[in-house]
Amino acid sequence: MNRRDCLKVAGAAAVLSPGAFAMPSQSSLEVCTVRAGLKRLALRHTWTTTMSSSEYRDTVQVEYRRGGISGYGEGAPIVRYKEFPAAAAQAIAAIANEVETGDPWKYRKLLARAKQSLGEGQHAAMAAVDIAVFDWLGKKLDLPLYRLFGLDPADAPVTDFSIGIDTPEITRQKTREAEDFPILKVKVGLKSDEETIAAVRSVTNKPIRVDANEGWTDKEEAIRKINWLESQGVEYVEQPMPAHMLEETRYVRGKVHLPIFADEACTDLTMIPKLTEAYDGINVKLDKAGGILESIRWIEAARAMKMKVMLGCMVSSSCSITAAAHLSPLVDYADLDGNLLVANDPWRGVRVEKGRLLLPSGSGLGLMIAS
Repeated sequence: MNRRDCLKVAGAAAVLSPGAFAMPSQSSLEVCTVRAGLKRLALRHTWTTTMSSSEYRDTVQVEYRRGGISGYGEGAPIVRYKEFPAAAAQAIAAIANEVETGDPWKYRKLLARAKQSLGEGQHAAMAAVDIAVFDWLGKKLDLPLYRLFGLDPADAPVTDFSIGIDTPEITRQKTREAEDFPILKVKVGLKSDEETIAAVRSVTNKPIRVDANEGWTDKEEAIRKINWLESQGVEYVEQPMPAHMLEETRYVRGKVHLPIFADEACTDLTMIPKLTEAYDGINVKLDKAGGILESIRWIEAARAMKMKVMLGCMVSSSCSITAAAHLSPLVDYADLDGNLLVANDPWRGVRVEKGRLLLPSGSGLGLMIAS
């Protein structure tokens, strides 16, 4: 390590250790502006789950600019959590002055106040602000975020590639297009589940992970399907039953061998201890948790409860996916392919080679504008 790298690491350690060095006074902080806007992401294929079907997704994107440096963030509000893109952008605009006058070196205080001001039900908006602030901090310190958090990018797990619900013919086509990925994640939860899995299996024998998106409402049906999926080379099942059916899911877990992960059932840090009897792990998403800082708290809480951790995503651009990828060395499983479903991604960030997440070495998120 050369002297310049030593100075970078020392600077990062100071930021992450309160009181380690004198923070700049508020008067010395440069003029700051916060801007939020919507980006419509066109999808390569119609994206269908048990909850919805769409040709595009709208995300809210944030620029946090201070002293000539811009940090960028993104959040993907979805109707399942009663969050909407336009409302998220408006909520961020309403607190822009508060974020602008906050001290980014005291980022815990700044982000806590932003969360309080945004109020309940704006987790994706909070994620966009949080990611933008951390991108700025990384750029200011000239460090990639994974180094800021003391992580080794070589520890990032392989990501799967998601296949939405479709006709058997289109499902086979999508499976062929995902040839480079060693693991697939298949959306199920409808009467056509067996046909969907059969279509995938007609093309490949590689491992499958399954997400039912709360689609099975009868516990005996869930048991039957999960036990059948085990025979089809499935590694685990995500959110088999509706989030509120905790007792029913606990019953199902006692009758099957595959691990069960909570997604829609885990939307707040305080829920994690309550899930241990019904689920083997949780799916952490920056958009659900409210950004990087809160996602780290979720991961640490799950670890304390001896639960497995998956790092997932919404359908987003490379901004949000790259932010999540910087945390991926902390988790067991990665489902970070939302940007790969997008035809007009405005950013270039984390790359994927045969499922391996290759984190950018640039400062902050390491994003570049797509050409």
